[in-house]
Amino acid sequence: MMLSEGQMNDQKGANIMAPLLPPARELIADRGYDSNPFRAALAERGIAACIPPKRNRKAAIPYDKGLYRQRHRIEIAFGRLKDWRRIATRYDRCPTIFFGAVTLAAIVIFWLGQ
Repeated sequence: MMLSEGQMNDQKGANIMAPLLPPARELIADRGYDSNPFRAALAERGIAACIPPKRNRKAAIPYDKGLYRQRHRIEIAFGRLKDWRRIATRYDRCPTIFFGAVTLAAIVIFWLGQ
């Protein structure tokens, strides 16, 4: 996981994150990550990008719509994590403590089935 500043652009974070990604076949992301440098970094690593093109692109880039529909599972997971007030408002200033709270919330939500 990577913790970025609150006002950081998705594309800037993606360019920082691209070399650190684990091996994968595909990456599902939303329109905020649609940039040529990020797509090129994924292609170098052999990762297929499932990113819908931005509306202002001159030529639309095709993507797998069936695979993209599975992204809702990740959105639901983040929604459940944000039900925890401490995580949604980020009370903790120290990243280590914040990641500990996220880990604890994930264990309670997904392992204990709350």
